[in-house]
Amino acid sequence: MKTLQILTLGCSKNTVDTEHILAQVEGLYEIVPEGEDRAVDCLLLNTCGFIGDAKEESIQAILQAAQRKKDGLVGRLMVFGCLSQRYPTELPDLIPEVDAWFGARELDPIVKALGATPDRELDAKRVLSGPHRGYAYLKISEGCDRRCSYCAIPYIRGAHRSVPMETLEAETRFLVSQGVKELVLIAQDTTFYGLDLYHKRCLGELLQRLSAIDGIEWIRIHYSYPADFPQDVLDQMASNPKVCKYLDIPLQHISDKLLDKMHRHVTSAWTRELIQKLRDQVPGVVLRTTMIVGHPGEGKKEFEELLEFVREARFERLGAFTYSEEEGTYGAENFKDSISEKTKKARLDALMELQSGISLECNQSRVGDVEKVMVDDFVDGVLVCRSRSESPEVDGEILVKYDAKAFDDVDPYSLIGEFITVKILSADMYDLAAELVEL
Repeated sequence: MKTLQILTLGCSKNTVDTEHILAQVEGLYEIVPEGEDRAVDCLLLNTCGFIGDAKEESIQAILQAAQRKKDGLVGRLMVFGCLSQRYPTELPDLIPEVDAWFGARELDPIVKALGATPDRELDAKRVLSGPHRGYAYLKISEGCDRRCSYCAIPYIRGAHRSVPMETLEAETRFLVSQGVKELVLIAQDTTFYGLDLYHKRCLGELLQRLSAIDGIEWIRIHYSYPADFPQDVLDQMASNPKVCKYLDIPLQHISDKLLDKMHRHVTSAWTRELIQKLRDQVPGVVLRTTMIVGHPGEGKKEFEELLEFVREARFERLGAFTYSEEEGTYGAENFKDSISEKTKKARLDALMELQSGISLECNQSRVGDVEKVMVDDFVDGVLVCRSRSESPEVDGEILVKYDAKAFDDVDPYSLIGEFITVKILSADMYDLAAELVEL
């Protein structure tokens, strides 16, 4: 049997694409796990092309794979994903060692190139990757109809396309059969779900239908757009015990001047009202957001306004990045990127220093709490866990030192993907330490 290895770069949406491809070709190849260094008959690279750093990482990965091919360690080299979708004519000339290039919008041509016939009966199946066993990402839609001035995703991934509810339900049942207990819903914009298929926003209904599937215990929402946020989603978060009181809602800025330049279609007042509504209607909600600093037009006044907003809102989780001009976007064509990289970095550092103090206080407020957590891994004698308040890969972790006596000699590896109950003992700005209360 020939060997196949897929290297996946970028976001969790790419991971889902890779897992669907593997399901279509399972049985035709021996799948070599990502990271295993051995010769393979075929190497498939799933690339990211969102921002400069991601593009550079993808190009370096392709060049390294091309060298492996020259060294006789790779038979056929194929590339797909956002980078090749974005530069379909330039890349083949630059890297002729690649045997085939594919975009990001359709997976069937890739499956055919691997020698399989796309089977719609397998659309709900995936070959799960990575060490985790208890959670999985569920991509509920593809593409985006928003046109934020800084973002190239709509040009790369195309228009918004929802996955039918029946398909998502079937995929969820399959994931449950693989031991999955937590779903992390992802899309370019989860709140837009359903508009193209059902002519209305259907995320609330989807939450209801997925939570009715036996075996699913937690459902988490990522990548929600603030404009016209659906009320029924708030209702589900507040009342449905399976829907985590956790929301990833990238806001990007708070200045009306910047929100207008970014084409976010919200105002500062709207944003503040939405955050207050979330806090009021979903008591105990954990909010994760993302901010951009150094966007064209951001002066000292606008940046100070952002800092003050973060002080007031006290987001439990906040990430940030500096503005980078992306070709093809409205911003690149209409705004001059005149803020120096030094100033951008200084603003980023100031924002993250502010947030680190807020995160520390939020984490320390949980000391003494008893919480249900999922075990994601066992590393160096420590169980790596998460509660409803932590999303995988992007948030901090709850670390539980394994003691054979306290755990009744239960094999710690057997706990991966399972729930245990712990008591929080201490906290820093990222992680928390805990002890076992109950298996």
